[in-house]
Amino acid sequence: MSIAKPVTLLLLTLATSQAAASEAGARNYPSKPITIIVAYKAGGTNDIIARQVATKMSMNLGVSVIVENRPGAAGNIGVRYVAQAAPDGYVIAAVPVGNLSINQWVFADPGYDPEQDFAPITLAGTVPNVIVVNPSLPAAGIKELIAYAKKHPTAINFASMSSGSTGHLCGELFKLRSGIDMVHVPYPGAAPALTDLMGGHVQMMCDNVTNASSYIKAGKLKALGVTTLERVKGLEQVPTLDEQGMDGFEATSWFGFVAPAKTPKAILKTLNAEIVKALHDPDVKQQLEQQGLNVVGNTQDEFAQFITAETKKWRQVVQQAGVKLD
Repeated sequence: MSIAKPVTLLLLTLATSQAAASEAGARNYPSKPITIIVAYKAGGTNDIIARQVATKMSMNLGVSVIVENRPGAAGNIGVRYVAQAAPDGYVIAAVPVGNLSINQWVFADPGYDPEQDFAPITLAGTVPNVIVVNPSLPAAGIKELIAYAKKHPTAINFASMSSGSTGHLCGELFKLRSGIDMVHVPYPGAAPALTDLMGGHVQMMCDNVTNASSYIKAGKLKALGVTTLERVKGLEQVPTLDEQGMDGFEATSWFGFVAPAKTPKAILKTLNAEIVKALHDPDVKQQLEQQGLNVVGNTQDEFAQFITAETKKWRQVVQQAGVKLD
């Protein structure tokens, strides 16, 4: 008898055993605690979403669902950890747009490939951005802002919470679409950026509604336009950029859940069902909407298509704007 036949039989036996073990694991899932990795410090929108969902999942599944913060390198450290985790559904991630559609274009090597290393679970929700300016700036709307910037080409500096953030790229997209020239001023977070904007040290910022709305309502900032295709609840008086002549302008922050690639389909189906159910629980939904989140909770395929579209859009912005980080 040739050596090839026993070796082939052995390989087939191993493959069958592994498939059976995987099927059994999926059938008994979950049988131990699930960890949701948040690649940022506690307290942000991403962290709040993960903790609200984890609490409800724990109640529904009968196992502990733990949130673990692993911040650093614009989220790359924590997300890389999930990419390298066992694909068994017990380590997943709650991640923002940056880690799935932006960082691969602005960092030389983020340490993971969003397309190859993750299986999409669901889009948790989106947070609208709003273009705000210092009240002293003589512009009541987007068209007036553009006209002012063209007349005074060195007068506008725009702030963001960090280089490569959605606020930064929203500003770059606005530059590209409007044809104006502005200087980007990055800050270590939204709070100091907004403080300097109110102090007149910078003139404009594209920030999420959650951060900016209280200052808008207090008259400390002037809102010129929201970057969604529909007006935003709570700021109904502020028109969209699309309404103001920038057709189709859309730049939102968003957050979703992913698992390591090669996670069994049955486990992904369970995770999708449980996370979507948690997101649409009345108490959870109310808490998240108070944070400014438009709750979504869609299918795996819908989320995958959304990521693809967002990745294409932000890649073009990064390349045209020449944004690069070490």
